Amino acid sequence: MHAHTTARSIPERLVTGAFIFHAGYGKWRGTPEQATALHGVAANAFPILRAVPPAAFLRLLAAGEMATGAIILAPLVPDRLAGGVLSLFSGTLLTMYWRTPTMRKAGSIWPTPAGTAISKDVWMLGIGASLLID
Repeated sequence: MHAHTTARSIPERLVTGAFIFHAGYGKWRGTPEQATALHGVAANAFPILRAVPPAAFLRLLAAGEMATGAIILAPLVPDRLAGGVLSLFSGTLLTMYWRTPTMRKAGSIWPTPAGTAISKDVWMLGIGASLLID
């Protein structure tokens, strides 16, 4: 068990952390339309989010993604902590995927065209689990 960042984990942490950080950065100055669309999908999957205004939700989402990406990228953060953060992040996305019927083919785990973008995030869960296991 390692209490640090291993050389083996650097590539997966670099690409995953940068991808997530960039996604958040792109949302930071998002449009009202983007805020409304993302808020709608998230609030359908997690009803507690209905109380959050769309613009505030988008800002919180952007900040959360940038913080998640930064934690994964930070070399002083141990692999296990980075893996836990990544697993939690991707688990939330996959929960939203599972709770949104239009993202999956009826009676199936397989995505519809609308669900492909989020279903692909299963790779992050695999990386997070790998970091936790090491």
